[in-house]
Amino acid sequence: MIILAVGDVIGKPGRQACASLLPELREEYNLDLVIVNAENVAGGIGVTPGTAEELLDAGADVLTSGNHVWNHKEILPCLDGDMPILRPLNYPPGVPGRGYVIIGRALVVNLIGRTFMNAYDCPFRAMDRLLGELEDRPSAIIVDFHAEATSEKMAMGRYLDGRVSAVLGTHTHVGTIDTQILPDGTAYVTDIGMVGPENSVIGDDIEAVLKRFLTLLPNRLSVGKGRTVFNAVLVKTDDTTGRAVSIDRVTREVD
Repeated sequence: MIILAVGDVIGKPGRQACASLLPELREEYNLDLVIVNAENVAGGIGVTPGTAEELLDAGADVLTSGNHVWNHKEILPCLDGDMPILRPLNYPPGVPGRGYVIIGRALVVNLIGRTFMNAYDCPFRAMDRLLGELEDRPSAIIVDFHAEATSEKMAMGRYLDGRVSAVLGTHTHVGTIDTQILPDGTAYVTDIGMVGPENSVIGDDIEAVLKRFLTLLPNRLSVGKGRTVFNAVLVKTDDTTGRAVSIDRVTREVD
């Protein structure tokens, strides 16, 4: 399989970049699956039904999320509906939505980290349970690990090495340079990056962010402006074994 995983999409600039680039990327790389993190697609934080539909119409097959998935309450019915949108698997029992979905020949899983985050259920054990329960599953298994700490992300990659096709980090919005195939065949990157304004602080307006740091007062953060950077990774997997054959960065810019 040829899979494109897109980093956190930030607000309207990110949505517009996806609409502009995803159709041509699907054709250029002959993509089988496009996974997009929609964690910050609605005004820079959270996701709404309308913004989710924009990404799906642009060419996304699966939308993943993270700690901001609940920010817009109107998305809650969609999490239990037919829309291919995930919330992290290791939220406590009883919350809306699902943490994985099988799309064609791939299983896509959304996990969230605990280090410097909230007290979620253990993502390592949650993944163990899922792999133990799903007997008839596709060979390609892609994990979006939405986490803050690089150490926790790297530990997850090593923990799942050989058991999944890819562990791809999201959440920090800063792409890392450690794309690699781990020893037992799992593609890994600590963070894919973002689809958002390049002239910003992780997608947010610079002045608003600086004001928060300098005064420690809460203030509304708005999405930055200007040229948009598009960060993604391209993963190719072996159809028989599910092991990763390659992982490469895909970077574009949109005015």
